[in-house]
Amino acid sequence: MGVVTTGKRTMHLNSLAGLARRHRPRRPERAEAPRAGRTPPVRLSVPAGMTAPLGCDAVAVPEEFGRAMAKRLPRMGCVYADGAHWWWLVPSDSDVSLEWPAPACYTAGALVLDAPRPPALVHCPEGSVPYTPPIPLYLALCRVTGTTPVWSRSVGAS
Repeated sequence: MGVVTTGKRTMHLNSLAGLARRHRPRRPERAEAPRAGRTPPVRLSVPAGMTAPLGCDAVAVPEEFGRAMAKRLPRMGCVYADGAHWWWLVPSDSDVSLEWPAPACYTAGALVLDAPRPPALVHCPEGSVPYTPPIPLYLALCRVTGTTPVWSRSVGAS
């Protein structure tokens, strides 16, 4: 992992990547009408009484993978479902330095596009934060998809 030293402060490349992402201008939401049979984009909301101090992103997986992953997780945060997919709330920037394996779809801002119907909350944890820890979620997804975690892959010389 690369390290940049600037004066008195040392920053890792992951920190710099996160800073660059936060300073990148966001594209405006498309205001076009949804296609026939599609719901408009929906932002997954944090349930009343909970706070999201780290912001929210979401990881979507097909329902059958979600069920298999749930059995492997020691702790689950908020999970939403629409009958076809499950969405897991994770802290913002949980994709930095991770390649979420297919068929997962990582969405910044917990924005759900083209869902067959608006997702409903199917699991809400006790406590005040809505997150599923991203590393255990990533490992559970790797396990059910048969994918080797990014940090376990061999590095080849070019």
